[in-house]
Amino acid sequence: MKLGSKALAVLLLFVGLVLVNYLASSLPARLDVTADSIYSLSPGTKAMLGKLEEPVVLDLYFSKDATGLPIAYKNYAARVEEMLRQYVRAARGKLTLNVIHPRPDTPAEEKATAAGLTPQVSQQGGEQFFFGLTVTQADQQKNLPAFTPQREQFLEYDLSKLIYGVQQLDKRKLGLLTSLPLQGSSPEDMQMMMMTRQQPKPAQLIVGEWAQTFQIVTVEPTATELPAGLDALAVIHPQNLSPKLQFAIDQFLLGGKPVFLALDPASQYFKRQANPEQAMMGAPPPNVSSDLPVLLNAYGIVYDPQQVVGDLENATQVQTAGGGVARYPVWLSLHKSNFSAKSLPTAQLNSAMFVEAGSLAAKPGSTLTFTPLIESSAQSGNLASMLLQFTAPDELAKQIAPSGKKTIAALVTGKFKSAFPAGAPKDEDKITDPPKKHDKVEAAIPGRPGLLESTTTSTLFVIADTDWLFDDYSVRKYSFFGQTAAEPFNDNLAFAANTVEFLGGSPDLISIRGKGTSLRPFTVVRTMEVEAQKKYQEKLTALDARLADVQKKLSEIQGKKTEGNRLVATPEMARAIEDFQKQQAALRGERREIRRALREDIDALENRLLLINLLASPLLVGAFGVWFYRRRHH
Repeated sequence: MKLGSKALAVLLLFVGLVLVNYLASSLPARLDVTADSIYSLSPGTKAMLGKLEEPVVLDLYFSKDATGLPIAYKNYAARVEEMLRQYVRAARGKLTLNVIHPRPDTPAEEKATAAGLTPQVSQQGGEQFFFGLTVTQADQQKNLPAFTPQREQFLEYDLSKLIYGVQQLDKRKLGLLTSLPLQGSSPEDMQMMMMTRQQPKPAQLIVGEWAQTFQIVTVEPTATELPAGLDALAVIHPQNLSPKLQFAIDQFLLGGKPVFLALDPASQYFKRQANPEQAMMGAPPPNVSSDLPVLLNAYGIVYDPQQVVGDLENATQVQTAGGGVARYPVWLSLHKSNFSAKSLPTAQLNSAMFVEAGSLAAKPGSTLTFTPLIESSAQSGNLASMLLQFTAPDELAKQIAPSGKKTIAALVTGKFKSAFPAGAPKDEDKITDPPKKHDKVEAAIPGRPGLLESTTTSTLFVIADTDWLFDDYSVRKYSFFGQTAAEPFNDNLAFAANTVEFLGGSPDLISIRGKGTSLRPFTVVRTMEVEAQKKYQEKLTALDARLADVQKKLSEIQGKKTEGNRLVATPEMARAIEDFQKQQAALRGERREIRRALREDIDALENRLLLINLLASPLLVGAFGVWFYRRRHH
């Protein structure tokens, strides 16, 4: 009887657990306690769904019975389906979800293929499977050809963008004016590369991100005017723009259209194109820096194309020529605290990387609103970009005199005054600096066409770096099931897409992008490294100077050769050499001790955390067991 009671109790407990799980899954309420609320819909998604006017049908295709299907895909499919059901609940009748499991040689498989979904191949067994989504509204249909678990952090954004896109009959036009190969090799370049057997340059992922929302219209740097009908304009690393094209950009901005402007004091792309002979002579590569001084001066923006920002706190770890690792302070690995939490393009970002970026500031007395979007830490200073050619990464920190936060990117809004108060330049005109002070601003005057002031509030986004737009500094690429997959390791892509969408697209999508990143920077360790560097840097600098002096004297003695090119050492010289060699060994040992001290506190913290991780679980379980035992015997 007693045994039967226990069995009945176990059975009732099991039934109770099943009922609790069923009821929990049926309830409309959800509790998301993750750090970035990655299992909840963002306000932007809810706002977008609230604007649906016509019914939208979602068809989720997943071949759940495919042989050898990885468990990661099965788990991710459940995650995608649950997310889509949240969309259906939030849309209040405007969304319908159909879950389809296509099998080989069935109408469902034919429908998936006709919808443009991409079959993937299982590594175990080699069977094809579908895992994609189509979104249909009336006669408009868009698809997501293939889901991959590696893009999970962008799941909500991808879904919302698809639903938003199916409602847009025509894409807005984004003009792209750049000297960088962001769109990949042109047809002319590809022909030349085929002849020289060179690999064509692929398009950067950011162009694909922009192309999903905008129709990209290429603007050649040699143009004298902008194409008609543009809704927004991106000017990236401008080189040798004609006065007429700069006037066209000025008038575009004053007309109320947004402009995305990316400048750079030290473009890595053009550095790699440098002629080795020029580098040996100390001459900078051509086109490394970019600037639009006439426009920036007129718009009240201070920018020096010869200065880069060095940040001791947010320095990136890089491999040195000797095979070691050093913190490189002009490669900035920025984190959530460096982004404006109040501005839509940056509010949801967690990390970004900028390479040898410049700094921006508002000119004193400017009437425009200058809003910093990205700033370095207070442990930052400016460096001459020429220094980077001759200074090793581990030596560069010594050159930085911290002078406070530096603005890397900013949003400038308000009533802009024209950089061309005399009107459109003629063909023979050369650009000169605009007057420092404008008199009363008037409307366009016959014979002097052009706006002298913004017709409405104008918006200019400006950033002092261009390298962050390249794949090299934003994603890891690898082959996955026969396809090239790209996994973001920071929010560079998200920031670029956010900004352009904010300027000329839908602000509802901005709060969604880049949720749930797995990157959790250990800010305590970063702070400890900076403090240790400050504490021991003076000692290390003095020690390096003494060591260099000893090495110099030793080289001088050993360099005294006879006519036979052999060193004849007197007893005094031999003792001096031996003494200097001992000093050299002692100084190197002292330097190793100082560098070890730099890591001492960090290593101690790592050991404490390791001990806590190892002991926490058994101690907690043991404590619970003791507590439970005492409760049962009282």
